[in-house]
Amino acid sequence: MKALMIAATASMLAAPAAAQQTTGAPAGNLKLTDMTGRNVSLSDYRGKTVVIEWNNPGCPFVQKHYNSGNMQKTQAAANGMGAVWLTVNSGAPGKQGYMTGPQVQAFVTSAKAVPTAYLLDPKGVVGKGYGAKTMPHLYIVDSVGKLVYQGGIDDKPTANAADIAGARNHVLAALGEMKAGKPVSMPETRPYGCSVKYAD
Repeated sequence: MKALMIAATASMLAAPAAAQQTTGAPAGNLKLTDMTGRNVSLSDYRGKTVVIEWNNPGCPFVQKHYNSGNMQKTQAAANGMGAVWLTVNSGAPGKQGYMTGPQVQAFVTSAKAVPTAYLLDPKGVVGKGYGAKTMPHLYIVDSVGKLVYQGGIDDKPTANAADIAGARNHVLAALGEMKAGKPVSMPETRPYGCSVKYAD
């Protein structure tokens, strides 16, 4: 059984761009290095709720949420509810969004972002395995490793920061329901933003 699980995980991580994680099923055990070169695995956080965010600081939709402070507030609120926040960058070298570890560290510091870890995926293996299509694209994995949410950060698919005030923050709504012991009422929503700039 263990061998089958390992094979299934490897298959998901090596899947083509059309692949997608299935809501309600175990999430793929992503393994990447963070902005400091430390190895990080989703399984490191078993027992905790984990939010995974796809990021590209050059994308206007990402800028909407970071320049306004909305993403940082969402990260902080998630952390306050005991969740782990993993930010992933799947931008390929030479394409918009790609950053080296030191560049990521500078971005995190200047943006005052508070992810638990910022992970680098320049080959796009994890992004493709998760079916990440846009930036931002958000996923929530529960404490037993099951994917319980995937989609947009909210229900206002624009690059206009003025729309944030009237938006439903899907991530915080889902985390609140989980903390209250309730099922996530909207487990899948439409992700929006810039396309992930994967390697060809």
